[in-house]
Amino acid sequence: MAQVAWFDDLTVGMRFKSPEVEVTEADIKRFAAEFDPQPMHLDHEAAKATLFNGLAASGWHTAAIAMNLAIQTRPFGPHPLIGAGVDGLRWTIPVRPNDRLHLVGEVMGLTPSKSKPQGIALVKWTMFNQNGEEVYTFTPIAIVPRRA
Repeated sequence: MAQVAWFDDLTVGMRFKSPEVEVTEADIKRFAAEFDPQPMHLDHEAAKATLFNGLAASGWHTAAIAMNLAIQTRPFGPHPLIGAGVDGLRWTIPVRPNDRLHLVGEVMGLTPSKSKPQGIALVKWTMFNQNGEEVYTFTPIAIVPRRA
């Protein structure tokens, strides 16, 4: 794949793949305790009585992991990931303790600005677990600088 540094280097269909990360039970409980303190994220026994039927990561924890993996992937080279919003955010199956996750991105759309030295890139990101099951998707509306 060609080195991406600017909006102009992107092409529709271009793909990116992140490194893998393992989600531990301690990670799940630590995030939940601070940001989403519900039984299905904090306690195995209580979680069994929920629709998750066991301990599961908060959806917002899953989203935060996906963001971290997207940043590590550096889809826009040296430029930060700056968004104007997000489309298609979906949690498809729960993330469980010891799941190993990775993110795959595909450029779905590119719209250069008519008045600014930037463009809008739509990259559909899909996160998968170690079994190849889709656990999360999101499509940020990314603002990417163009060459001057």
